[in-house]
Amino acid sequence: MAPKTTPVGRAIDALRLLSVGDVAARDHVRTVRSTVAVANDDELLRLLRLLDAFDVDAPRVEHDLGRVAAAGDPAERRVALARLRHDLEPRRDRILAHLATPPGDLEFVVDLRAALLTFLEKRADAADLAPLDEDLRVFLASRVDLGLLELRRLTWADSAALLERLARSEAVHAVRGWFDLKDRLDDDRRVYAFFHPALPETPVVFTEVALTDELPASIRGILNPLAARVDPSQARTATFYSISNTERGLSGIPFGNALIKHAVEELRAELPRLRTFATLSPLPGFAGWVRELGERVDADVRAALATPAWHRKPLPAAALREPLLRLAARYLLVAKRGGGAPRDAVERFHLANGATIERLDWLADPTPRGIEQSFGIMVNYRYGLDRYAANQLAYAADHAIDAASQVRALAAFDPTVLDDPVTIVSRRHALLSVFSGFAARAKRLLARAPAPT
Repeated sequence: MAPKTTPVGRAIDALRLLSVGDVAARDHVRTVRSTVAVANDDELLRLLRLLDAFDVDAPRVEHDLGRVAAAGDPAERRVALARLRHDLEPRRDRILAHLATPPGDLEFVVDLRAALLTFLEKRADAADLAPLDEDLRVFLASRVDLGLLELRRLTWADSAALLERLARSEAVHAVRGWFDLKDRLDDDRRVYAFFHPALPETPVVFTEVALTDELPASIRGILNPLAARVDPSQARTATFYSISNTERGLSGIPFGNALIKHAVEELRAELPRLRTFATLSPLPGFAGWVRELGERVDADVRAALATPAWHRKPLPAAALREPLLRLAARYLLVAKRGGGAPRDAVERFHLANGATIERLDWLADPTPRGIEQSFGIMVNYRYGLDRYAANQLAYAADHAIDAASQVRALAAFDPTVLDDPVTIVSRRHALLSVFSGFAARAKRLLARAPAPT
């Protein structure tokens, strides 16, 4: 049981007992909010520990599990399972619901999670609160209903406060002042954002788009303010080159998946000549993966990479082009984490959203960060309107990767990694597995159906 010796401790304990919406809860919500408003880091960490104390009742859950195991008939088992589901909900959920309801608000809980994430990142004494973070993420995901998200195109006419927040939140390609931001909001550049009624005037996630004739092979051309402008009505390609959250407390909630598809629909309706929808994306873990391979990487490749500023020197850059592109293809198609999903986080995001790995782009990001993370290589993920739905299903079923033939060819011929055959689950195989599963389930249901009388 959480201690109740402080006003905030007593308020939190009371909120656990009161029904959400009860008038009596208002003063307790105000007590928690006023305490957080003036709390230092240690005090805020203690408050988070008060919330953490109201977890599931472990003995009750164990008792429920015993009842499920001992159930003698289907009806009794269903009752026991319903009770188990109820008791698996953390007791803090009711407290959080109070804090997200007036006189509280959802942004208060978002800020609490943002503070917790900072503690987890910077303080070793907060490591035991990682399960609380997951509970807060699940709670917020259930509250920020994706069906209520509103897509808006942001323009230079939006408020200065909103545009400043946009610039501050850009996580992929830093905004270099107001002129750079204005360029990203021009006619042949677009910024689309999702807004939610529970977080008014706060874009929860936004994406930046470049309208071009061809699929870009370098971020320099997109971000160059002196690049030739394209008439949006004549553009054939829409390239998503950045996607960022504005609220750290909402990280891990998949707003971005829906954002890209909604933006595609908006662009298609406005600009019917658009034919290609793709990304220009980083490979943030590629260079680290290559370094982990150590001596499995060809000695000449390692020597060239050790050359200072190799990407600015013609000879080492030319020598590294093919080996690194082949390694990048292998990284995308072969490197996995536990459970069989791709190792690269950006790749997981786009493949789970139905994209195809379309092309690898050499030295597409020669900035210090780009060289450090991926040796400057970037990826075009294409959102094929005729196949992303099937791709999404295949990836969900078996982590199947849809990749263009040129990417597969690069991965198949790689002399720099020894004894590492390429084995990839095909999109077709994964889809067949899904439909076979549907068919088997239908047969089982038919077998259980009562015979006609």
